[in-house]
Amino acid sequence: MKFLDQAKVFLKSGDGGPGAVAFRREKFIEFGGPDGGNGGRGGDVIIEAVNGLNTLIDYRYAQHFKAKRGNHGMGSDRTGAKGDDIVLRVPVGTQILDEDQETVLADMTEAGQRIVLLKGGDGGFGNAHFKTSTNRAPRKSHPGWPGEERWVWLRLKLIADAGLVGLPNAGKSTFLAATTAAKPKIADYPFTTLAPNLGVVRAGEEEFVIADIPGLIEGAHEGHGLGDRFLGHVERTRILLHLIDGTAEDVVESYRVIRGELEAYGGGVIAGKPEIIGLNKADAILEEEIEEKKAALEEASGAEVMILSGATGQGVKEVLYRLLGAIKASKEEEPGVLHPTATKTQRPDIPTFRTNRDPDMIGWDEDDDNWADGEDGEDGDQR
Repeated sequence: MKFLDQAKVFLKSGDGGPGAVAFRREKFIEFGGPDGGNGGRGGDVIIEAVNGLNTLIDYRYAQHFKAKRGNHGMGSDRTGAKGDDIVLRVPVGTQILDEDQETVLADMTEAGQRIVLLKGGDGGFGNAHFKTSTNRAPRKSHPGWPGEERWVWLRLKLIADAGLVGLPNAGKSTFLAATTAAKPKIADYPFTTLAPNLGVVRAGEEEFVIADIPGLIEGAHEGHGLGDRFLGHVERTRILLHLIDGTAEDVVESYRVIRGELEAYGGGVIAGKPEIIGLNKADAILEEEIEEKKAALEEASGAEVMILSGATGQGVKEVLYRLLGAIKASKEEEPGVLHPTATKTQRPDIPTFRTNRDPDMIGWDEDDDNWADGEDGEDGDQR
């Protein structure tokens, strides 16, 4: 199945049903009176996070979702039925963003979590609602209140405890395959990984989830290579494992390139996370070269550098326990799921579409026979 982590969709809740104009007419009942019922409420737009989904591919080709409108009222004071809701099922970790891609409307971080994103319009009043002691036979009713509508972005950010970052071909997929049951593609050329992968790591009696994203190159924040759009999948992680190819001629430059891209990603969302630096592919270089490159990296980063080899397993267990300790310490400080801020990764490519209901619309305009705006009295459905 193709991996898709963002989609733009149009949502509309159901309009309310119109009220009815009816009168009670029965044999031997001379003054039956008005008995037109109210219209039914329109259906809601509901977002639900479910297990078993790890992509937004369902929203690639179907982009318009509309709830049903409420049924009209009927005689005998019968209220119309409520319109059917529409439920959008999304993977756990999906953020619902406004059209500006900056305002987070909802963050779906738990399986089974449900929110009503757009409420259906109220049903219109039937003529029975308007009867009074002086107006005993009203012949007016109201149409249903219009539903809400808007474009939103769905943005999937995988929920993992640790994230793997590094240049292409730094050995991230090999490390993931060696420590988890995941089966990422492994080859001796750059950009083998084209989509994020998740794996469950077992360290002793405990487990944690690790995410591997496609490799970054210099200028990724400007769209070079695969760009930095997949960095969103490590925004929720508690710690980063920065793997550096030990066979590279200049390991310090490799480190600086990735750190530069993390900082350019914006807002310190990822650059400020704790980091473990791993000099990978130790099986392919000499001992003297390992020590020389380790010393150079420690001087450039100001942190300890761990030596490992994902292919042979050298130093892997030590790295896993170091990751586990950092994750446990982070969970003690902040037990819940991390909620990253919204990050723009793609410009909207669909024309804007304004809702036909203004938030200030407050009531029915008897003169214009339409829903009226609360500020200037203009018809709400003309906006």
